[in-house]
Amino acid sequence: MSRERGPTPLTVVVLAAGRGTRMRSERPKVLHTLAGRTLLDWVLEAAGRLSPNRIVLVHPPKADWLPQGLPGLVPVLQPEPRGSGDAVRLALNEVEAGDRVLVLYGDVPLVAPDDLERLLDGAPDLGLAVLTARPADPRGYGRVVRDERGALCAVREERDLDPREARTLGEVNTGVMTARAGALAGWLRDLRADNAQGEYYLTDAVARAVAAGVPVLGLEARDGDGVLGANDARDLARLEAVVRRRQAEVLLDAGVRVLDPLRVDIRGTVVAGRDVVLDVDVILEGRVELGDGVRVGAFSYLRDVTVESGAEILPFSHLEDARVGAGGRVGPYARLRDGVALADGVRVGNFVELKKCTIGAGSKIPHLSYVGDARVGRNVNLGAGVVTVNYDGARKHPTVVEDGAFVGCGTELVAPVTVGAGSYVGAGSTVTENTPPGELTLARARQVTVRGWRPPGKR
Repeated sequence: MSRERGPTPLTVVVLAAGRGTRMRSERPKVLHTLAGRTLLDWVLEAAGRLSPNRIVLVHPPKADWLPQGLPGLVPVLQPEPRGSGDAVRLALNEVEAGDRVLVLYGDVPLVAPDDLERLLDGAPDLGLAVLTARPADPRGYGRVVRDERGALCAVREERDLDPREARTLGEVNTGVMTARAGALAGWLRDLRADNAQGEYYLTDAVARAVAAGVPVLGLEARDGDGVLGANDARDLARLEAVVRRRQAEVLLDAGVRVLDPLRVDIRGTVVAGRDVVLDVDVILEGRVELGDGVRVGAFSYLRDVTVESGAEILPFSHLEDARVGAGGRVGPYARLRDGVALADGVRVGNFVELKKCTIGAGSKIPHLSYVGDARVGRNVNLGAGVVTVNYDGARKHPTVVEDGAFVGCGTELVAPVTVGAGSYVGAGSTVTENTPPGELTLARARQVTVRGWRPPGKR
């Protein structure tokens, strides 16, 4: 990772050693998820977009969750949670004095790359630049103090403010700042923990930079939502709403018809063609590709799915790792998983589950069936209640239904078995042997009526 802007190398420091006690969870705070990804993943992606020479990640002890294989990542242990100032001091031991340092937080996942670029571009070469915001509700955040000329002169933590003073200060510190490593190390030297939390504050660097007479820039973020952190479950829910709105706006700008932008969840990457319609409470995870004219019904869930042009996913359907061919129809209440591939024009109806199978063009599985570990040919009809019995208690076995076959309702196909091309299987059969092509196969017990029989108690 090498930075293109200017000759000064850039190091991004990511603080991820906080306990996150307000989450009331055993999980480290940075591993809580937002739109299907961890908070740390969001932050590392934002850092990577800046093309730094290295990313220094400050972590707590026993952090078995550290990312592996990320180029330029340098982990630094903070043995005790002694505050952001202490964490940055430790990180600076891995940074050359002349490098530009940008400090990010593992629990501030949505900071906009554009705001970070603006902060780096506007930062005084030998001074300090801090990203600020003016949220509607500033409670819980440190406040920015400016002098009579409007210049930033200090940052005060909310717990150290008088309540009346806190109400008059609406501009907050996001914690994101940048400076030369050597200068920042000097401002953080000999920090004191004489504050309400008994911690070493990174924000004390602001007052020290002001006292040193160097330029200090307070730059207000354009994206006020993106710079707010996640300290508890309520904050996570608020950030989920921010992501939902952002993702819906991206889809709307691309021409996707989103019937209610507040009721669609995008937790990954969506590629959509023309005239795509998403009904309410649709969840899209991983990579989802939707071809021209695709419709996704209400309360459907798609994860790592491709739906080709003209296909329709009816309400309450659940698709994972699946492909739906052009003109297909799935649902309602259908489940496709584990590599299912439907060719063009396939119909899968209500309460059908498909797993690890391919279905040929024009075939139909209308309702109430389970088909797993199977290869179904073209123009096949599987009646209601058809089940592939694919598991013998130790291994999974394949079922093959060849082109043009018709399998009657309530049939069990006991794998491994092949239903021949163009053959018919009578309803209610239990098929344990291959059926010959073009023939009718019946595999059911003879019906017997016991005349004169009466239920117990009525004799």
